[in-house]
Amino acid sequence: MVERKMITDPNIFFELGCGRCDRYATPECTTRTWLEGILDLRRICRDLGLEEVAKWGHPTYMHAGRNIAIMGTFKENYRLTFMNAALMKDAEGILQRQGENTRHPDMIFFTSNSQVKEMEPIIRAYLQEAMGYAEQGLKPEKVVHEVDMPDELIDALDSDPELAEAFEALTPGRQRGYAYAINSAKQSKTRYDRIEKFRDKIFAGKGPLER
Repeated sequence: MVERKMITDPNIFFELGCGRCDRYATPECTTRTWLEGILDLRRICRDLGLEEVAKWGHPTYMHAGRNIAIMGTFKENYRLTFMNAALMKDAEGILQRQGENTRHPDMIFFTSNSQVKEMEPIIRAYLQEAMGYAEQGLKPEKVVHEVDMPDELIDALDSDPELAEAFEALTPGRQRGYAYAINSAKQSKTRYDRIEKFRDKIFAGKGPLER
């Protein structure tokens, strides 16, 4: 049995999965179901010159030092999610919200392996639009939250709809507790590490200090 551990190398995602659940490195992993489609997405992103890294256990594509999009697979679909979706014009009207608590339509989701090739010109255009914003240094207007949310937590919630739903279900006090605990780390990498460490507690509806 392969040890389950969230991946840090994007190549492993396409070979074995993200490492975040018990289906990792098994035929039941959703990366096996959608392999053809996600490989087409990967090809498009790399053709455009995007830098491929692994964040939150998923291939993430960067440009000009900014996160552009992240890829994910689920049982019923696979997705390409744009990280600064509030800037996107969505000329083709194809972006959808990940969930009720998502602030902006931010993802293209696919339900067949052939869809990426069929939509390739549109996908390329959307990625190039997002790359252009990164090159200009443009960022969405900052939303004022009741909780002072660290950027790393906002990124994590935007890229993971299940985590976002669980976090939104927490009491404001618990949300503030996580924001404070994460913000208290000086380095961005440490803040991301803390988010991952707190993941199980967030899903359990607990605060950062609760057992």
